[in-house]
Amino acid sequence: MELYRKYFDSEQLAKLADAEPNWGVTILNVGHNIHPAQKPYPDANHPASYHFDWEKGRVIQEFQLVYISSGSGIFETETIPPTLVEAGTAFLLFPNVWHRYKPTLDTGWEEFWVGFGGHYSEYLMRQECFKPESPLIKIGFNSELLNVFLRLVQTLKFEGVAYQQISSCLVIQLLGLIYASALMTDQAQSYKEKLVHRMRYQIHENCTGVIDMEKLATQNGVSYGWFRKSFKEVTGTSPGQYHLNLKIEKACEMLRETSFSISEIAYKAGFESEFYFSRIFRKKMTVTPSAYREG
Repeated sequence: MELYRKYFDSEQLAKLADAEPNWGVTILNVGHNIHPAQKPYPDANHPASYHFDWEKGRVIQEFQLVYISSGSGIFETETIPPTLVEAGTAFLLFPNVWHRYKPTLDTGWEEFWVGFGGHYSEYLMRQECFKPESPLIKIGFNSELLNVFLRLVQTLKFEGVAYQQISSCLVIQLLGLIYASALMTDQAQSYKEKLVHRMRYQIHENCTGVIDMEKLATQNGVSYGWFRKSFKEVTGTSPGQYHLNLKIEKACEMLRETSFSISEIAYKAGFESEFYFSRIFRKKMTVTPSAYREG
């Protein structure tokens, strides 16, 4: 996954606010970052208005949603004592609420975030499950959440047609997913589900590369037979087909949103040849890559 961060200046924010139709959600910043182990946090790329010292903490004037997809860290607010944050946890930051957070030195972490405001945002964040007193929401691996975050990053990065409205809708979708997760926080996942979801994330991390599924199972302390059977029980498909579907999804995204040639897309999506890509794409999508792009 390509790393990216964007903080909008006052002129850009004014343009976003003037976009019609206005959905009542204004994006202030967005990003995806992998912070390595043994490195100070935040890194030097944080702008001055968002940078903070661990000893002093920070107060911001906006809502932020942060999702930790791998690694672990510590989170604390004026009402929450220092709490371990594990992979698969989202936390909400509220305006004028003191907080601080950082990855643990021995793991680092991967984070996705979006800062937002607007009258509809304020309405959504007043819902019962979104409280400054309980900002941590354990989600686990959630491919839909990750895909929406990645789409949000791509939308704001390339600023295509109606990107302001699309990005607002994507934030609303993110909050809907978080809301649904918050309502189900009391439902504990089984060991099998947790392990399968962890391995799903490892497949997502290298979705356009070659993945040795037997090696992946061994790295997670299970047999390949158990992995394949459990993965299919949890996700409804085999690990190999799941990986293939991710590559097809990536190819579809590039066909819709880039001008890369079919050959370039086949390579970037991780297929061994354009011929093999076209054959598999047509089998999965019932149309050729060219027809999909034109349609």
